[in-house]
Amino acid sequence: MSTQPAQQQYLVISALGQDRPGIVNDLALHVTDAGCNIVDSRMTVLGGEFAIMMMVEGPWSAVAKLETQLPALQKKLGLTIISKRTEEHEPRSGGRPYMVEVIAMDHPGIVYQLANFFSSRNINIQDLYTDSYRAAHSGAQMFSANITVNLPATTQVAHLREEFLDFCDALNLDAVLEPVKG
Repeated sequence: MSTQPAQQQYLVISALGQDRPGIVNDLALHVTDAGCNIVDSRMTVLGGEFAIMMMVEGPWSAVAKLETQLPALQKKLGLTIISKRTEEHEPRSGGRPYMVEVIAMDHPGIVYQLANFFSSRNINIQDLYTDSYRAAHSGAQMFSANITVNLPATTQVAHLREEFLDFCDALNLDAVLEPVKG
């Protein structure tokens, strides 16, 4: 008699709360104790708040166990936790990943303008990380963005790059658009 592995279930968990040492350890322990595995995650500190998004996988019973533990975990850890069942990510066929890096003097609307540029061309943003910091010599408030986009197979990259660099020049953004290496 052959046994097939149980079909994996997936759960996305988002948590937010006051930053303190040990939050990642506490969350990872509960995920592991429930019989699940963290397969993807993003964690950061924004202001004084810790934020995490993670996707966990496990057999149906383990994911259900973890879901039922989340309300108590929320109280115990002092976090706001939400979760949602999902499916394993299927990459878009025919797409090509490109990395976009942008640096500029910070001003309102940069993220919107970048998102609108790609959205209006039916280009999916897969990952977006932004930061602001003080320039070393001048102390000016700076903005940086690292974006991974998925270019449809039909995209003429040279034309897109030219449009993007013209767009960035008009907004006084220093930028590059290059294929993801690796």
